[in-house]
Amino acid sequence: MAGSTHSVNNQVPPLVGYDVFSADRALTAAVERHLDPGLRDEVLGELSALGRTSGSAQVQEWGAQANENPPRLRTHDRYGHRIDEVEFHPSWHRLLGKGVSAGLTAAWDRPAGHLRRAAAFLVWTQVEAGNGCPLSMTHAAVPALRADPDLAAEWEPRLTSMVYDRELRPARLKAGALFGMGMTEKQGGSDVRANTTSARPLAEDGTYELTGHKWFCSAPMSDGFLVLAQAPGGLTCFLVPRVLADGTRNVFLLQRLKDKLGNRSNASAEVEFDGTWARRVGEEGRGVRTIIEMVAATRLDCVLGSAGLMRQAVAQAVHHCTYREAFGGKLADKPLMRNVLADLALESEAATTLALRLAAAYDDGGEQERALLRIAVPAAKYWVTKRCPPVAVEAAECLGGNGYVEESGLPRLVRESPLNSIWEGAGNVQALDVLRALQREPGALDAYLREVGQARGADHRLDGAIKNLLTELADLEGVQGRARRLTERLALVLQGSLLVRFAPPQVADAFCAARLGGDGGAAFGTLPHTLDLASVVERARPVT
Repeated sequence: MAGSTHSVNNQVPPLVGYDVFSADRALTAAVERHLDPGLRDEVLGELSALGRTSGSAQVQEWGAQANENPPRLRTHDRYGHRIDEVEFHPSWHRLLGKGVSAGLTAAWDRPAGHLRRAAAFLVWTQVEAGNGCPLSMTHAAVPALRADPDLAAEWEPRLTSMVYDRELRPARLKAGALFGMGMTEKQGGSDVRANTTSARPLAEDGTYELTGHKWFCSAPMSDGFLVLAQAPGGLTCFLVPRVLADGTRNVFLLQRLKDKLGNRSNASAEVEFDGTWARRVGEEGRGVRTIIEMVAATRLDCVLGSAGLMRQAVAQAVHHCTYREAFGGKLADKPLMRNVLADLALESEAATTLALRLAAAYDDGGEQERALLRIAVPAAKYWVTKRCPPVAVEAAECLGGNGYVEESGLPRLVRESPLNSIWEGAGNVQALDVLRALQREPGALDAYLREVGQARGADHRLDGAIKNLLTELADLEGVQGRARRLTERLALVLQGSLLVRFAPPQVADAFCAARLGGDGGAAFGTLPHTLDLASVVERARPVT
């Protein structure tokens, strides 16, 4: 029995039992903006159903359980046979099954497939980000496999299936399959051309035997993997099945699982190949070119994942401050806290708006949109993923000491927040990729300038930022040393142009003032006090 002094008051009700999608005004507006009206009811209904699932108490508990019970490596069975398996908590399988059935691996041949998947990925990330890795890898493997029409015909129906089949058996016997990826090696990191894994041709055309290692293998429990290895003709892409057609296990030796800062529900492994059977994907010596489409798709998922983490952090902060009282009133009504919440909300909405614009460009598929993606994806990957950690930390601070306690869920978001900046090419890799696009593909810059130019004349601070960006682009002397600065400006101007065109005036006004006009500080909560911050906060509040 509780003591007479233990009365619970002024505590915030849990943010649970709500529609995560419909409660996000920025996300719902972005989906409707880019969606064919004929698909509106179908897609919004589908996303709302996933939103209700994501916001349910049961599924949120699954996310917590998967995080609290990380995977375990089993190299051998009880009799000493090598099995190289990863064991997961049942909640992990429940989450992964829900993600697959929600179409998170089925974008490529559905109407508005990338847009609807992007919104769903952003929603589902807010439950537990770890299971996003195999979902992302499986989705992204499709364009790489299309370099070999026969392989694509065999594997694509399995990868785009909405059936989760967790058993390790020949892929031809499965209703659905998942893919992982292995490019990074100890000595190379992002310099994949330094890979030393060797590929020896076998008698059957297109088949090889791999020998070597991978320092990071994503989703090692998957049915197949895309890996890079050195063939006689140079660095080449290969498909490594986990189980061979005759039912025997391929040689896929799991050495250990990484002990990571966050993303703890997901397995990342070190793996050895020793006579491992593989099938070539694309031409010998063209490995990077073959796998680059997979990399581009996973980079967009990094943007979406970070946008999802930011949205959940902001939703939790605004929800808390809407109910919590201090100094004679609600925290959300205090001018300084309102400034902090509005500043966080701007970052979240800008990330969501940009991410969905890029997803819509994938659906369009036209030359102009492909050219835009060539600059916009690495710029967005660079900037949005770097904004995620400070947003998560500041949101936790909004909850005070409660935000530092595991039960609040904010520490999990904080630990997860740096991940997407590191995976699929860290910041310098993205900035240098932007430079390559600027220097080698003039059509990419033209597409970017046409996109941001649609908002010219609507806000003087945006116009000034575009002018300054053009000046910076005109002088490429020593540009590599300032590649980060240039990439940041490209991302901010693109975000500003989208918000000016599509967001409510108070949101666009605040963003342009603080991010483009220089009227904001280095920390959150330093927006000009003359702005309509109450409206910005209200737009970010999750309606339960």
